[in-house]
Amino acid sequence: MTQLRIGIVCFASPGGSGVIAAELAKGMARRGHRVHLIARRPPPRVAFDATPVFFHSVSLASYPVLEQSPYALAVASKIIEVAQEHRLDIVHAHYAVPHATSMYLAQQAMGERSFRSVTTLHGTDVTRVGVEASIQRINRFSVESSDGITVPSQFLKRVAREDLGLPETKGIEVLTNFVDTDHFRPAKSRRREVLARLFNGGSTPIGPDERVLVHVSNFRPVKRVGDAVQAFHRIQQRRPARLLLVGDGPERGEVAAMVRALDLSRQVCFLGAMVEFSELIRHADLFMLPSETESFGLAALEALASGVPVVASDVGGLPEVVKNGVTGRLTPVGDIEAMADAAVELLADETTHRRTAQAARADAVDRFALPAALERYEAYYRRLLGER
Repeated sequence: MTQLRIGIVCFASPGGSGVIAAELAKGMARRGHRVHLIARRPPPRVAFDATPVFFHSVSLASYPVLEQSPYALAVASKIIEVAQEHRLDIVHAHYAVPHATSMYLAQQAMGERSFRSVTTLHGTDVTRVGVEASIQRINRFSVESSDGITVPSQFLKRVAREDLGLPETKGIEVLTNFVDTDHFRPAKSRRREVLARLFNGGSTPIGPDERVLVHVSNFRPVKRVGDAVQAFHRIQQRRPARLLLVGDGPERGEVAAMVRALDLSRQVCFLGAMVEFSELIRHADLFMLPSETESFGLAALEALASGVPVVASDVGGLPEVVKNGVTGRLTPVGDIEAMADAAVELLADETTHRRTAQAARADAVDRFALPAALERYEAYYRRLLGER
């Protein structure tokens, strides 16, 4: 098979779109393709990685008459530069706003010498910012103008048709998100000391009957982190438990105030944003994701791959990731009592917990492992290029 020359455009953020773009870039490079990553700065998961991914930084102009730096134009210009110098076959934009528009501009500027384009919709570029009245028309036009469109879930495919207004005649490929199951893997034995040092400087050992719950997010309102705290408050009234909160964002102060008001400061630990948290998750007992909506739920998948059952909202793409009653539990959005009950059910019985943890790992390996995902992406690229 011929080597592909691939450009990947993304945000350099720890969020799902940046993580998937970075992992895809590394994976395609390991498969022998020439991969060029275009972003403001190296995404966290490739910044210090030895995989031969070529990075191209987007520089922003600053001029007094401009109220904001023209990021979309700078990305378009960088795509043209990289595509021309390295004769790219494919440019793959992650998160439509504004990358799909930047990619369209680059294609038009290059004309017949252009590349084939792919836009991956990740969620809020469809459900929130992407449908804002001020940008919806150009976002829809740019996405529809892409040679290929992918989404991580059947849920987001439906939403893209309905909310973004993509026509039925425009193909949308469901290529699920994925996880490196060698990196996110179960612990051979859960060691409490790995987690104990995070609480109060390790001064309060975790008791043998205590269970540790984890939540990872960007602490935005849609993640409903307060619901995780409220549910945990009910859980620890029924059995000894601790809660680790990984991430940072606009809701962090409000959540911290809630923790203090509920007198949970010794049981709840804020760890801030972390690039690498696989070691932490694999030693936990349960993962909580009470989001208002999720297009997929990558954090939940990483927990499942680590052999950690998930209690999450029954919404969006999460039912496509978490098998209710098998790999975790799904509860109605905002139903704090139901979330607490589901968590206690999983934590109270060791046999149930062990069976769910084993099923979580097996399902993640079976449906979402990285090698199979890379094969699907490569096959999709080749179809767009007219290869058989």
